[in-house]
Amino acid sequence: MPNGKPAGIRCVQLDALNRCRIFGRPERPAVCGRLAPSHEMCGPSREAALSYLTRLEALTLPDPR
Repeated sequence: MPNGKPAGIRCVQLDALNRCRIFGRPERPAVCGRLAPSHEMCGPSREAALSYLTRLEALTLPDPR
């Protein structure tokens, strides 16, 4: 995604199983490499993890002003 991935938009690099197609490759964005999973982020289920990431995206939206 040349201009970055907007919040709420699925990354174009995810495959059907939600795996990154460019994991470990030089073209992978630095922000993806810095995003370290944690128990807080992953939680006990896929639903909990997606909820956490949704909140994280909402908190990092650009200010509309």
